[in-house]
Amino acid sequence: MKHLRGDSEDDFMVRESRKIAVIGAGNVGATCAFVMAERKLGDIVLLDIYEGFAKGKALDMSQGGQVLNYDGKITGTSKYEDIADADVVVVTSGFPRQPGMSREDLIGKNAEIISQVGAGIRDFAPNSIVIMVTNPLDLMTYHMQKVTGFDSNRVIGQAGILDSARMTHFVSKAVGCSNEDVQAMVLGGHGDTMVPLPRYTTVGGIPITQLLASEEINAISERTASGGGEIVKLLERGSAFYAPGSAAAIMAESVLNDRKRMLPCSALLSGQYGLEDVYIGVPVLLGKNGVERIVELELEDSELESLQSSANFYKSQLRDILGY
Repeated sequence: MKHLRGDSEDDFMVRESRKIAVIGAGNVGATCAFVMAERKLGDIVLLDIYEGFAKGKALDMSQGGQVLNYDGKITGTSKYEDIADADVVVVTSGFPRQPGMSREDLIGKNAEIISQVGAGIRDFAPNSIVIMVTNPLDLMTYHMQKVTGFDSNRVIGQAGILDSARMTHFVSKAVGCSNEDVQAMVLGGHGDTMVPLPRYTTVGGIPITQLLASEEINAISERTASGGGEIVKLLERGSAFYAPGSAAAIMAESVLNDRKRMLPCSALLSGQYGLEDVYIGVPVLLGKNGVERIVELELEDSELESLQSSANFYKSQLRDILGY
């Protein structure tokens, strides 16, 4: 048992330490682990095929505990048995995008990796909730759910949180306001077919349609959809990791602390928005059971058409490339 701080400085409670596994110790996985350590979410296991790589990053983070005031145990490993009994597993492993590549170019390579990772999670962390980050996100989340056989509410993709965060940043710059006052909403697949929703994007509760010209909104929506590619092009030797890793950590926090946050995530639809048997980004209530509710927004015909078109694009890839 360990003492964890409660909601106030004087409120302490005793509970068993939570265990979080992060599969893939690259930039995204390491960033996610670091943010979760800072937020004191529990003991963290970094797993990577290169054991020294995982152990080195875990040791480096551990040595920062006194500086950043966290005490949770952070370990590195290459063995799936070390993730046994994890409450949450964040999956970041896979090939990153290179300049000129789309997320969909990674399908074949990363599907093989997810098959191996999913088997490890199924065998050693059968009661965990899985948060997927590997691209192409919606396809790999579907594939993970099939490999593990877990109930769909326990396999969730990190999609709209990152895309909405990117849109938030662009809106805040255009309006000239704080990031904190912007609430953006982006649905659909985590790729070029994503669906930014300006009507549901607000600044201090005011829709951006009342604050920005339509040309500015269209430019922001387009830049949001290509936000990851813009960073890939600038970096030349890699892809985004600070924002994706942090977004996955926020999802883990909502699950572990049962915060029931309303967040846009990739979830398996079963009739919502007129869609069946496809993972796609929609607003969900995220709590201790994973996806506890899928929220259906009232969409205009053009918005619904865009969302369904995005989903059908991924359904065709599931069928034609992954054989589902």
